[in-house]
Amino acid sequence: MLARWSRAIAQISKGGSQSRILGGFSNTQNYAKVAAFSMPSSSSSLDSNDFNNTNIPTVKLDKLFWSKPCSLALAKDSPLRIEEPDYQGIRRFFLKLMLFYSKQSKSIRGANVVYRRIITQADKPAIYNVFNIEKTFKTTFSLLVLHMWMCLRRLKEEGQEGVEFGQYVYEIYNHDLELRVSKAGVNLLLTKWMKDLEKIFYGNLVAYDAALLSEAGKDDLSNVIWRNVFSDDGESEPSDAARRPVQAMARYVRREVSCLSLTDKEAIFSGNFKFSPLENPLLNSTK
Repeated sequence: MLARWSRAIAQISKGGSQSRILGGFSNTQNYAKVAAFSMPSSSSSLDSNDFNNTNIPTVKLDKLFWSKPCSLALAKDSPLRIEEPDYQGIRRFFLKLMLFYSKQSKSIRGANVVYRRIITQADKPAIYNVFNIEKTFKTTFSLLVLHMWMCLRRLKEEGQEGVEFGQYVYEIYNHDLELRVSKAGVNLLLTKWMKDLEKIFYGNLVAYDAALLSEAGKDDLSNVIWRNVFSDDGESEPSDAARRPVQAMARYVRREVSCLSLTDKEAIFSGNFKFSPLENPLLNSTK
């Protein structure tokens, strides 16, 4: 893992600014290939923020993310909802001829919205502020993979239909990543570099799934999050100060996984859900 990260970071450093990349991997493998791994059943962004927020409240990490999980579905009257276009008359007739309303077209549009929800949360300034993480290529990539895993995990609960929908999300993710990497100037040995990130992605998915198995230890998820998100070398042990945000993120992940499971299929497939807000963490400070 460390060797692959070192090679990837070296290529980014040579190619351009790290802050312009969200991270990802190539599209040579299908997401469906990891759907077979055992997993227990779980009972451009869509909003913008200025990362240089000078009014960051004091965060009481030990009191965060203890509240009861709830559905993440957006209310019917939410301004954040993205509705399917309902054209009428001759326009609808021609769009039907062009398969605009086919199941595949609808799935692709829904997958685009889902991916935008993921990007919104993974690149949100608040998530770096709350968990005291420096915004770098590695941390942004790791958070993106973490939220991709949470959504793909939820989609697997819908069986084959969910796996197929997850493939669309995965392909959008790959396409977006390749554009971002290219814009950063990483063109030399791009395919090899992307394959390295692809291996990291699949390794992370397997590790997160294993950490939520019924036989997993109580600290397994925290350990995986430490290695994948917080640790510079993927091996060292966290200090007492670092352990608190790691444990808080583990609670956040467990809660979001449960919340996604409580979110109905229509909201998931249309992308009309929103991850739990982090902008004002003091609102979550009551246990």
